[in-house]
Order: sequence, then structure tokens, then C-alpha cells
Amino acid sequence: MATAPHAILPLSKLSPEVTAWVESVRNLTQPSSVYWCDGSASEMKHLTEQLKETGELSELNQKEFPGCHLARSNPSDVARVEHLTFVCTRNKEDAGPNNHWMSPSDAHEKMRALFAGCMKGRTLYVVPYCMGPLDSPLSRYGVEITDSAYVVLNMNIMTRMGRPALELISRTGKFVKGLHSTGELDPNRRFIMHFPEELLIESFGSGYGGNALLGKKCHALRIASYQARTEGWLAEHMLIVGLQNPKGETHYIAAAFPSACGKTNLAMLIPPDSMPGWKVFTVGDDIAWLHPGPDGRLWAINPEAGYFGVAPGTNPETNRNAYDMIRRDTLFTNVALTADNQPWWEGLKDGTPVIDWQGRPYDKANGPAAHPNSRFTVSAHNNPGYSPHAEDAKGVPITAIVFGGRRRTLAPLGPRRAGRCLGGFGNHCGRDRPGGRRASRPDGDAAVLRLQLRGLLAALAHRRQQAQEPAEDLPRELVPA
Repeated sequence: MATAPHAILPLSKLSPEVTAWVESVRNLTQPSSVYWCDGSASEMKHLTEQLKETGELSELNQKEFPGCHLARSNPSDVARVEHLTFVCTRNKEDAGPNNHWMSPSDAHEKMRALFAGCMKGRTLYVVPYCMGPLDSPLSRYGVEITDSAYVVLNMNIMTRMGRPALELISRTGKFVKGLHSTGELDPNRRFIMHFPEELLIESFGSGYGGNALLGKKCHALRIASYQARTEGWLAEHMLIVGLQNPKGETHYIAAAFPSACGKTNLAMLIPPDSMPGWKVFTVGDDIAWLHPGPDGRLWAINPEAGYFGVAPGTNPETNRNAYDMIRRDTLFTNVALTADNQPWWEGLKDGTPVIDWQGRPYDKANGPAAHPNSRFTVSAHNNPGYSPHAEDAKGVPITAIVFGGRRRTLAPLGPRRAGRCLGGFGNHCGRDRPGGRRASRPDGDAAVLRLQLRGLLAALAHRRQQAQEPAEDLPRELVPA
């Protein structure tokens, strides 16, 4: 079997489960070569240059956006395809009420036919990764096989990918298998299959985000939900945010909202000047793994190492931390370009688009300059508000859990009412509305963010009042009557 120019471990020391699986996939997909990724900076630079040579990546204005690049996907491949996403369990009921189901036998037959010979003339990349801090007993491991170097670059940002992860897998022999191929990018030959009972994911026909970065929704939510149920923990679609009061006491909140409800904005709040001494720290903006601790509390980690966020609407007013963090070492997908080669999207006050997300001269008649679901992929360490405890092996203790959702109309709740109605935090509906429209309000998104912060603090005050704990360290106006 062909290996990388620099094998990251002697094959004799690799997990036999990994090598056997890679060999079986090689026989099925028939690539021209097999490359074992080590996750090094030199490797990422090499792959980046390779994609620039083929035109799959272009370098952005390095003075204004150092280390940033742009990728454009096929116009038919710009979002997750939930109607083509299946959970394949022996019993249909085990797939859950909100998932599409297919029998494992039917799914395997369909996917085997699609994968047969699909990597001829391509490189098969072996991507070992860790979801969660490398030294944490709460983390879980996976290996994604893909024929897309673009996916490798994204996985390097979104997970702890490379040699350390492979060494950990080699010690335990336990990992989630992920097989991905872009195929022909034919929407009629596109499926994402999950086999929880086999700890297996198979994705064919898409190169987009959640369809191709198998460590994200596929592993961290769908397969992890099965792992959690069998092992006694929870994998949830939740942000994790730390709130520190002026006394230096920090409480961690987990908050559950559907996609496009503003989780990233909420996770990266900056306290207003009217609340001196308060600080907000981001642990995670999308997924939380919660484990019962020996002290009876829930402890949580963010399994991801980066952010795969929606670009439109992100600006200094809506999310200053996010705007600052994506100005370096970021991989943009399907945004527009200005005349001086800076990325542009709807919601930015500065700059004028001249090239749209498909690489055409910008014309309003063709629709938005940036695709409404255009994205940025960036390391969590770029976030100015990244929590110093986000990498703690034991996780962070959860004080409260907030639940919210979308509303058809915006009906902001005052801080007192928010303390009694946790759903009030979900009022800001986020970015992806039908047709790409975005919820708005006359006084701007900054006011909504301030409301969300006050709501979170009100919920904390309400909880402490119920527990008969003192609330004198909270702003007076936030203490529920």
C-alpha cells in the first residue's frame, strides 16, 4: 500500500484496526496513492499551495487578511442536505423521531456501489483526529478517509488532527470510521449515511462543510449521541459560555438552540460598558459533550477545535470577537471579493463587491454577492474571548442550561421577564432564513446581543434566588422580583 512521503508512524506500530480499514477502503475506491496526514504546519502549507496551483484556493489580500484564502464550491453544493442524510439502525425507532431512516443493509448496498472505484486518479487522505482536548478522558477519536485536500485543511482547523490523534487511536484501537468522497458532485448521487451501531459514517457526492467534515455534525452529534447513550453521557447541540462577575467568580452556561438562531453570536458576547467588571468567555459555539462528574455536577467539553461559521451578517457590531478572529489564518468559502481582493459579504459596511461567490462579475440581478450560507473556518484560538479553560481535560462545570428556539416575529423580553422565560434568549433568529433573508430590528443587532447577555445573567440570578444563594454580586436590575 502506498504511504505518505513521510509515514507518521511505522506501519508496524499503527492500530491494526486502522490499517485494515484503510486497506479495505483502498481496495474499494482504488486511489492512485494513499497519504497519511500528520497535521503539521508544513503539511498544511504544502496542501494549501497544491490547491492554489489547481485553482481550488485563491490567496486573499495578505496585508489586510494575512494567512487567509478563499474556496468556491460547486453551485449545487452549498449547504447540508438533510433530506439526503440518513441514520441507519437495525430498528427504525432507534434512529429517533427527527431523522430519516434507512436499513443498514440497503444503505451499505447503495454506498458500496457509489464508492466502487470513485478515487481512481485521486489521492486517498487518511485523516486521524480527536474530538475534544487530546489529554481528556471525555474526548473521542475518529479517522476520516477523504479524497479532498480541502476537507483535510478544514479538518485540521476543526479538530485536533494528525500524529498525536493517531498515536492515541493506536493505543486504544477505538475510533469512529468516516469515509468521504466528493464523487462527481452530482446532487442525484449524494448521500450522507450514519451507522451508529457500527461507529461508521459514509458521505458521497458533496464537498461542503457538514456533509464532508465528518468530525462535525456527523460524528460530534449523530454518532456521539449513540456513544453517549451507551456510555452514560450527553452529546448536545449547545454552546458553552463562561460568565465571570466582578468578584472573579465564573459560571458556565450551556445553551441549546437550533441552527441559525445566533449561537455563535451569543457564545462570543462582549459585556456592554454599563456592566463594568463582567467578562464573557467562549468555550464552544455549537456542540457540547456533557458528562456527570464525581461531584454530582455536569462537566462539559467542546469537542471542536474551531468555528465553521456563517459569514453574512458578521461584522464589528453584531459580533466583534468573530469579526476580529477571522481577519487572519481563515479559510473562507463562497464569499465575494472586493477590487483589492478582500473577502466581502452582506452585512459589512465597508468595501464594495466586484466578484460574486461564483467568481462572476458582481451583478445584483444574479442575487447576493456572497452566498447566504457562505462560511469561515478558523481556529478557536483566534477568538479574543476564547476561554482559558476550554482545553481543560476535565471540562468545565455547568451551572445552568438554557433552551431557546426561533420565533416568527421578534419579541424581545425585558431582563426581569427573561429570568422567568429561558426561551427569551432565542429571539434573535440568526442568519439562514428562507431565501437567505435575515431577521432584523430597527436598533440593530448590537441591542439584541446586549439583551441576550442581560437575559443570561437574569437566568443566573433567578437560579441563585431559587437556590437561596446571595445575588448581591449581580447587577441590581437583573435580580428577578
